[in-house]
Amino acid sequence: MFHKEGSKIILFSTTLTVAFLLLADTFISTIWLQKTVEIVVLLFLIIILQFFRNPERKVEINDTHIIAPVDGKVVVIEEVFESEYFKDKRIQVSIFMSPINVHVTRYPVNGTVKFSKYHPGKFLVAWHPKASEENERTTIVVDNIEFGEILYRQIAGALAKRIVNYAEQGTQVVQGTDAGFIKFGSRVDLFLPLGTKINVKLNEKVVGGKTIIAIK
Repeated sequence: MFHKEGSKIILFSTTLTVAFLLLADTFISTIWLQKTVEIVVLLFLIIILQFFRNPERKVEINDTHIIAPVDGKVVVIEEVFESEYFKDKRIQVSIFMSPINVHVTRYPVNGTVKFSKYHPGKFLVAWHPKASEENERTTIVVDNIEFGEILYRQIAGALAKRIVNYAEQGTQVVQGTDAGFIKFGSRVDLFLPLGTKINVKLNEKVVGGKTIIAIK
C-alpha cells in the first residue's frame, strides 16, 4: 500500500522512469552504460516507492497507552517547558525519522482534537535542539479520557518540504489512524503530563501504531 500523499509523485516518477528506460534503450549503444543508466533510474523509483509506503497495521486500541505516532528512533526523553500551548513543564519524547522510515503520522491516543495549528519556519536538521521551535511544524493537542491533553508536534527536517496534517479542531480521532504525513525526513515530538510512565528508552527504534511510548 502507498499513502495518498505520494500519488502524484509516484505517477510522475514512474512516467519519468519509463521515459529514461526507453531513451537509454534507444540512444545508448554501449551496453554497460545503458545498463548503468537503467539501474540508476530504477533505484530512484524504488526509493520513491519505499518512502511513500503505508503498511497496514492492526492497532490494539487502549486508552491507558500512548502509542508511537511514527516509525523511527527515540532521540529525546526529558522534562522541558512547553511554551506554545501548555506553558508549563511536560515530558518530551522525540522520535527522529530517517528518509528510509515510514513517514505516516498516526494519532497516539483516542480523543478530541482541542488544538491544531501550522507554523511556517526554517528547515534545520531534525535533531537540532531548536528544530522544535524554529522549523516548519504543526502542533496538535488531543484530549484523552485517561491522560488528559496530549500534544504532538510534526517537525520538518532539512529534507522535509511539506507537512500534511489531517487533525481538525473539534473532531473525534481514533488511536493509530492516519493523522498526516511528512515528506522526506523529519521528527515528531510528544509532550506528556509529568508523572507519565515512559515505556521506551533513548535510541530505541519504535514502530508507529504499535510501540507503546507511555502507560498510565
